[in-house]
Amino acid sequence: MLRIYEVILAMAGDAAGIAEQIERRDSDLARQLRRAMHSVALNTAEGAGNTAGHKRQRYQTALGSAREVLACVQVAQAMRYIGTVDARALDRMDHVIATLGRLVYRRAS
Repeated sequence: MLRIYEVILAMAGDAAGIAEQIERRDSDLARQLRRAMHSVALNTAEGAGNTAGHKRQRYQTALGSAREVLACVQVAQAMRYIGTVDARALDRMDHVIATLGRLVYRRAS
């Protein structure tokens, strides 16, 4: 399994706590955040077991979902559903997005 997968699981823990806070104000946004987070982890795991084009497709889906997780958090902050998010949680999200981006956009072999 990829090393980033452990970071993704930590990100899932962060997202769970954030979703609980959001749910008090907007259950739909909380549900969207959870679905996107599931997609990050599951597509990354699936991609690790695939080859070539299928691998890239799974990582690309995971990348889009990771960006969606971050967007859900940003929207929740903008809508004042939540306050400040722990900087370590945001750093993990950025790290996952950057790593998946490298996996998707690296030079085709």
